[in-house]
Amino acid sequence: MNIMYTSTRDKNKKVTASQAILQGLSDEGGLFIPETLPELTLDFKELATMTYQEVAYTILKEFLTDFSEEELRHCIYSAYDDKFATKKIAPLAKQGDRYFLELFHGQTLAFKDMALSILPYLLTTAAAKNQMDKEIVILTATSGDTGKAAMAGFADVPGTKIIVFYPKNGVSSFQEKQMLTQKGDNTYVVSIDGNFDDAQRTVKEMFNHLSLKNRLASQGMVFSSANSINVGRLVPQIVYYVYAYAQLVAAKEIAIGEEINFSVPTGNFGNILAAYYAKEIGVPISRLICASNKNNVLTDFFKKGFYDKNRPFFVTNSPSMDILISSNLERLVYYLTGDSSQDTVKLMTDLEEKGTYELSADMKQKLADFYSDYAEEEEVSAAIKQVYEASGYVIDPHTAVAVKAADTYHEATADTLKTVIVSTASPFKFPEAVVHAIAPDKLTNVEDDLVDNLAELAHSDIPEPVLDIRQAPVRHQTSIKTKEMQQTVENILNIR
Repeated sequence: MNIMYTSTRDKNKKVTASQAILQGLSDEGGLFIPETLPELTLDFKELATMTYQEVAYTILKEFLTDFSEEELRHCIYSAYDDKFATKKIAPLAKQGDRYFLELFHGQTLAFKDMALSILPYLLTTAAAKNQMDKEIVILTATSGDTGKAAMAGFADVPGTKIIVFYPKNGVSSFQEKQMLTQKGDNTYVVSIDGNFDDAQRTVKEMFNHLSLKNRLASQGMVFSSANSINVGRLVPQIVYYVYAYAQLVAAKEIAIGEEINFSVPTGNFGNILAAYYAKEIGVPISRLICASNKNNVLTDFFKKGFYDKNRPFFVTNSPSMDILISSNLERLVYYLTGDSSQDTVKLMTDLEEKGTYELSADMKQKLADFYSDYAEEEEVSAAIKQVYEASGYVIDPHTAVAVKAADTYHEATADTLKTVIVSTASPFKFPEAVVHAIAPDKLTNVEDDLVDNLAELAHSDIPEPVLDIRQAPVRHQTSIKTKEMQQTVENILNIR
């Protein structure tokens, strides 16, 4: 079955998977989605015996149908190799009656590594397939993790440059240091005085700026994206939901066909959207628990069918979720409209012009697969402490948001199905928040000492990427106002 990709804002537009990956964002501002989902039968008896790489090939070949077997296997095995700290790539840890899907064993200690390790290979393969002779400029905004993971993936990849914008006061000190010390002659990191939504909005504007794109093309360059708006980011994330279910089967924790839930901490909606796709292609998932932090715009959306970004923006102890405009939600909205690009455009125009939109009654009824809840900062700390005291297991603040939401869900519904908590970052990325929750007497202003104290509390070795960054020199120091983003891109690329 050959899968084509269409735009959420123009369903008549059809491109191949490789073209969608190359382009990143459709010309009229829509997001690429599979025109139809692949029809496949997931054999979990067989999947339970497979490695992560084998599961990845089983799934990706169904979505990326214009890639050859040789091309896909090259991308998969190049991405998921010994740069991950465990051969399982995404192990499932059972702690009491909870299951944690650990997605933080890559180079940057966050779930973004799962897709951003393979995206450079998919992108460069796609460029070759489509006879692209232009240099690819990756332009991306980050709320903390995407930027570092993207740069780590694209550093010194021939034929590419990558420019990352992040909110100066909206990421953890460790996340910032990860970015500012990034190696690679083709990597550029810029802090802005706004928040993530400001950075994401301006990046989208540059993607859709015709004059800028034409000037870029005249100098042999083209924009692409590493955010989850790129299907090359989104589709690989489906794999770990299939793999998680297969691991539960392999461990005899569930019977084949037994339904489970996933609790997913999310701000930009990409991670939980991948879980939605996994459910749609046959993973026995009952409920998708959408877990938000104090910036709870998604919680209100799922409970009321009303999206409203006109609210205070909070900088929290789970900074990667400090987002008020969830870009990937547009893909779900398209499905809710019955695949109507016209209705999707109207809703997204309302969001851009008024900051709000409301689903119809019929659309609201289609949200039954989702449950939503959010966690205040003190609840995040309480969840970290509760998990630690119960099992000695240490989680980061984003994972704690998912724990709190899952606990609220089970209390509210009396659902007894097993729930997998999607653990999106290592606690070592947020040592201050974690130590504050577990042992406030161990707090210190010296970050290296904080990390040492956390390792002692967790009875764990300090991850190698954390040790590496201690001695790494700062290489990027550009800081600008949000309104200067386009000019900064033009300066970096020497666009005339």
